[in-house]
Amino acid sequence: MQYSAIIVAAGKSERFKGGVNKLLYKLSDGVSVLDHALQPFRDDKECQQIIVVTSEQTLMEACKHPDWRELYCMGGETRTESVYHGLMAVNQDIVLIHDGARCYLTSEDLQQIKESLKTERAALLVRECYDSMKLVKDGYVVRNLNRDELNRALTPQGFRTEDILTAYYRAFKDNRIATDDVAILEMYSDVKVKCVNAIGANEKITTIDDIR
Repeated sequence: MQYSAIIVAAGKSERFKGGVNKLLYKLSDGVSVLDHALQPFRDDKECQQIIVVTSEQTLMEACKHPDWRELYCMGGETRTESVYHGLMAVNQDIVLIHDGARCYLTSEDLQQIKESLKTERAALLVRECYDSMKLVKDGYVVRNLNRDELNRALTPQGFRTEDILTAYYRAFKDNRIATDDVAILEMYSDVKVKCVNAIGANEKITTIDDIR
């Protein structure tokens, strides 16, 4: 299944506190977080296009080892605006959107999402919640939530390009923002999103402790 991949890498890493943008942080093998996030798509022959949505801070580093399929565009003020910029460049009917700070994506989980998109219009990589979950307001517990009904949303999230592009276009016009792509699709369509349970580790790097 041929597809485009958008790697969202335009964040400012304000919570990382590691002395460098987290996407440029070198892991123990000397390879940056961003390069690790890109590698599963670089290794996948079915990936026809890799769009790196980045910032001036990370652009030069990201361009050091480009794949022939890669192109770069500048991000926006919000994640929603950044993804919209990337979607404008997509040239395939299927698009996967992945956070550049998720550097532990396995080929097995990438394949799972692709398989789901053969029959579904949208697919989301998720992980089950094992902790007790509480709804909190102003620092106090409001009520307990049923963890059996909750999942953590990961990336990549996959879509038919026409569906997610239309949703993002409307969100951009309405000045709506969201923390992930499925939320934007939910705002502006009735497309059902298939949940795919992650097999491998796929944590997002947010603070320096996530590296350690």
